[in-house]
Amino acid sequence: MKIGLFYGSDTGRTTAVAEQIKENLESRLSIDMFDVVDFKKDDIVKYNYLIIGLSTWYDGELQSDWDNNFNEFCKINFSGKTVALFGLGDQIVYCEYFIDGVGILGEKILDSGGSLIGKWSTDGYLHTDSRAELEEGEFCGLAIDEDTQEELTEKRIDAWCNQIINEFESLQLTNIKTN
Repeated sequence: MKIGLFYGSDTGRTTAVAEQIKENLESRLSIDMFDVVDFKKDDIVKYNYLIIGLSTWYDGELQSDWDNNFNEFCKINFSGKTVALFGLGDQIVYCEYFIDGVGILGEKILDSGGSLIGKWSTDGYLHTDSRAELEEGEFCGLAIDEDTQEELTEKRIDAWCNQIINEFESLQLTNIKTN
């Protein structure tokens, strides 16, 4: 199973989290990593299994590289694709927009026929609202807060990586059985 990991980062924090995720997963999964500053729609299209990461800026805005390429991203047909999302945000200062970018991309992926794995409990977070909370009590991807809960980042990444390894492998076994 080949997985494309796509991320955008303005400050380097999302890059660091993407690298931690890749490092955590690559003993069991084959990962190709891409910075979306060099976005090419065809790079995403060639993968059936994806991990996508970004930070949320200001009042619920996409990270700049995702924002610059959002129109092209919206043209992707995600039918048959399985995506795990992760996002960075500040749950205190931007409590009503916490990891909204994850929700924005997640909605587009679902609207285009894709499926999401790696849902993450909202327990332990202090936000008041989030577009990433597509279902009550669950973010549609991993939530990282390097501003107020940096000490939990590594533990959260480890747990989420174990979760998505199981989910990706379960999907692959299901696909083998149905073919």
